[in-house]
Amino acid sequence: MERFDGRRVIITGAGSGIGQATVLRILAEGGRVAAFDVNAEGLAETAGRAGSAGHGERLTTAVMDVADEDAVRRGVAAAVGALGGLDALVNAAGILRSAHTHETTLEFWNTLLRVNLTGTFLVTREALPALLESGHGVVVNFSSTSASFAHPYMAAYAASKGGIQSFTHVLASEYAKQGLRAVAVAPGSISSGMTTGRGPGLPEDADMSLFGKLMPALGKGFAGPETVAGVVAMLASDDGAFVTGTELRIDGGTHM
Repeated sequence: MERFDGRRVIITGAGSGIGQATVLRILAEGGRVAAFDVNAEGLAETAGRAGSAGHGERLTTAVMDVADEDAVRRGVAAAVGALGGLDALVNAAGILRSAHTHETTLEFWNTLLRVNLTGTFLVTREALPALLESGHGVVVNFSSTSASFAHPYMAAYAASKGGIQSFTHVLASEYAKQGLRAVAVAPGSISSGMTTGRGPGLPEDADMSLFGKLMPALGKGFAGPETVAGVVAMLASDDGAFVTGTELRIDGGTHM
């Protein structure tokens, strides 16, 4: 399958989990990818896996903090220049932390929103001119099931992901006549770098009964990051040509 043959894609959060899986999936389908992450070791692992699969020549990587405006300006401009344009942007960078809301500090709150929501905005803003120039640009943003369902101890995270959903709707409406599509995916019950260990860093005294049903209806447990990567690839390709201004939940039926 070569859905991305000749397509140029920027992917953030590419050093682990779903972001890394998306890089490998789009490379496997013929795309050229500029991959960003704040973690140099993670990016090196992504590059190594791409090379082992025979796709290394179509991948460039660079360390970038999506919440650093100057770094984003430089990084996106360099990526667009190296790729010769841009057809799709996948904003997979994000962090997941939890705390009792009454114990949530302003620093904690601001960190979650700065990385997840502001980071998504900054990368998108810088990529928009090139995406619009292509005439068929696609933005795939990462929301979460936490944006629409009550996940205790995740007030800051849920707020950041709800903001991403709203931001995605605005993008889709504002630029539809210029050929841009914008879609959000809302993963849940996915095993990734964010969800290893005792959940998303839940408080030691967390009441797990507040979470309701935890396991997905499909399968025998959490799915791997490649499950989400496959959906992202579909949405960012021509197979998703009539999908915009919405979010797609990928949770195996956990929240149905």
